[in-house]
Amino acid sequence: MTAPAGPSASASFARRLWRSVWAVTAVPLGAVAIALVIGAIIMIASSVFASGTFDPTLPLTAYGALLRGSLLGERALVSTAVAAAPLVLAGLAVGVGFKAGLFNIGASGQFLLGALSGAYVGASLADSPGIVAIPVALLAGAAVGAVWGFIPGALKAWTGAHEVVTTIMLNYIAATLVSYLITGPLGAPGFSFARTGETGNASLPILIGDNGHLGLLIALTSVPIMWWLVWRSTLGFEIRTVGANPNAARYAGMRPGLLIIFTMTLCGLLAGLAGAGQILGISHSMNASYGTSTGFDAITVALLGRAHPFGILAASLLFGLMRAGAGLMQITAGIPVEIIDVIQAVILLLLAADVIVRRVFRLRAAGVGVDELQTVTSTYGEQVAP
Repeated sequence: MTAPAGPSASASFARRLWRSVWAVTAVPLGAVAIALVIGAIIMIASSVFASGTFDPTLPLTAYGALLRGSLLGERALVSTAVAAAPLVLAGLAVGVGFKAGLFNIGASGQFLLGALSGAYVGASLADSPGIVAIPVALLAGAAVGAVWGFIPGALKAWTGAHEVVTTIMLNYIAATLVSYLITGPLGAPGFSFARTGETGNASLPILIGDNGHLGLLIALTSVPIMWWLVWRSTLGFEIRTVGANPNAARYAGMRPGLLIIFTMTLCGLLAGLAGAGQILGISHSMNASYGTSTGFDAITVALLGRAHPFGILAASLLFGLMRAGAGLMQITAGIPVEIIDVIQAVILLLLAADVIVRRVFRLRAAGVGVDELQTVTSTYGEQVAP
């Protein structure tokens, strides 16, 4: 009679689980660690040039203030969540595209047009009941973002135009279009500078703290929904199959062209919803020179989170933490908030050159790396039949 394999089986399962987790998280965690060290070196070097004093403890003071301003207390935690919310949606807009073998650099333009649509529709419904104005304004932002995502998806499917090129061009068009529309037909009269009207009753209600608006719940809810869609639904299986091998997907009876169009449209919807939520939840209006790095930060977030919805949530919270604590860091340690941009840029650089991280930490385990970079570095120039 065979004895039940109790502790040994549990230990074996734990080892397999650890290897799986380590294979996914090793390079992202290593990239963050190296970026923080490089940030510390820059802080020390800049203090020497700026004040002539050498203070090796300055990074500890700065990072300590960063953590206090983002994690200690309800206000700090809420600020972190508010900063992370648009990154979650925009990160999903990039990450879902990765699963289909698409590199959606257009999240920035989709975000901007979603923000403009939410701002204008929200201002138009400012005096309507919130139960009507809020969902209509959010849907308007999501719909326009979806349209802006549909365009590169259709061009990819029908003509073979590379989505990187088309989305970059659409970003420029979107930024110019926002400026033109706000200074022209969509601008509100009576202000000293071009802007939309106040969103009034269409503004997202505050759920927690001073600025913890409904958008936090929307972003959090989107994570399990996208996880189910990509990893548990038949449609998600087809999306991932197209991303892995479009020809095999076509041979299996799938429609790669239609799946590409659907995926890019979904990506645009998520980014547009992020933009609308940011306007309706935070600024309540939009000016002609409105600018944000959210669409491009989303690329780093998606890579850092390995294009997995829950990984994107974790990466967004990390970036939100940095943004929320940057102000206190500047006040306490005298380090400009721009150091956060430097650290995030270094993280992206190290993710792109993941061989550096693997060599520094001697990561030789099979599967350790950023698979999503294959989408970034590959070229899909052929026309995909719908």
